[in-house]
Amino acid sequence: MNCTLLRSTIFGLFLVTLSGLSASAQTTIGQSTEYRPITTAVPFLSVTPDARSAGMGDAGVAISPDANSIYWNSAKLGFIEDDLGVSLSYTPWLSNIVNDMSLSNLSVHKKVTANSSLAASLLYFDLGELNFTDASGNAIQNFNPKEYAISLAYGQKLSENLSLGVGARYIHSNLSGNVNVGGGGNVVGESQPGNSVAVDLGMYYTKDLALGGKNYNLALGANVSNIGAKISYTTAGRRDFLPTNLRLGTAFTMELDPYNKITLAIDGNKLLVPYTQSDNPAANDQTNVFSGIFKSFTDAPGGGSEELKEITLSSGLEYWYDNMFAARAGYFFENELKGGRQYLTMGLGIRYQKFGFDGAYMIPNDQNNPLAQTFRFSLHFRLDEPEQ
Repeated sequence: MNCTLLRSTIFGLFLVTLSGLSASAQTTIGQSTEYRPITTAVPFLSVTPDARSAGMGDAGVAISPDANSIYWNSAKLGFIEDDLGVSLSYTPWLSNIVNDMSLSNLSVHKKVTANSSLAASLLYFDLGELNFTDASGNAIQNFNPKEYAISLAYGQKLSENLSLGVGARYIHSNLSGNVNVGGGGNVVGESQPGNSVAVDLGMYYTKDLALGGKNYNLALGANVSNIGAKISYTTAGRRDFLPTNLRLGTAFTMELDPYNKITLAIDGNKLLVPYTQSDNPAANDQTNVFSGIFKSFTDAPGGGSEELKEITLSSGLEYWYDNMFAARAGYFFENELKGGRQYLTMGLGIRYQKFGFDGAYMIPNDQNNPLAQTFRFSLHFRLDEPEQ
């Protein structure tokens, strides 16, 4: 199989899977003056796994702690109240195009002390069955690519208001099986699963406020995720960056009365990955991970103004009645130059004793977008005895 064809097939699928580009945006791929996304390996690590945050425009770094804190900000585990909890989430992915692609996530957390908790998660991405062909279009084999990440995290409360967290992650990505790849009749390598390890670092600050007889809470969150070794998919191929990401955000909660409260959350994200020009995809092979992080702040072809365009914004509202019923709405914005993902989100939630359910629905600005009609579902189980 032609090496270039294999790589373009894989990363083309990556790009559609993560960005959900509209038809008009896809026509500009390769025209660097109109469309300059930052591409990485294993982009499934950047897809929101849980329905709560999905209903809030993908905001989550500073919202109240829950079983999915291991994904958003491990530092929130220091403030989690449940002794033992489990969350299971499922998302049919690109269901407008295919019927066998999905993202699943299982998260578990357990209190270690009154001020600390451990968590573990399995994020599993099934890309469905693909038919691999050679450069002449001859069938080679059918294969079902799969990727997963196993994560462990620890969060420690340092004071009544501040906590820190750290996470570790093993990443496995098998996209093509063991197919020989080459060009011009010369085999230059054998495809192989990509493997890597990465770490996350998080900070969470929360402060209760009493103003004018009302109760409020201000929370701030910061998280750097997927700091780890680059991945290679062939024995003689280039290495690609993980989606190392900086997420900063805040959440402000207003308790309207003993039964009603509302939270406004805003997150900003920036990939800490160098920009690679489409006509020189191997340009970053010699750049190490930490050099790439610093380079990512200064290498946009359009200078500082383009660097700002690399920041995506997530904003969301969450309303709770009696801590039992929730309604959510949000908006996600990405600049057209960097991918153009822009969509509204809606969600509902329920909590009853030891059980919880969240659902979310995505509404892209362009209804021809491959991400249209994306649903997410999450189930939550509290396994300790609820406090009376």
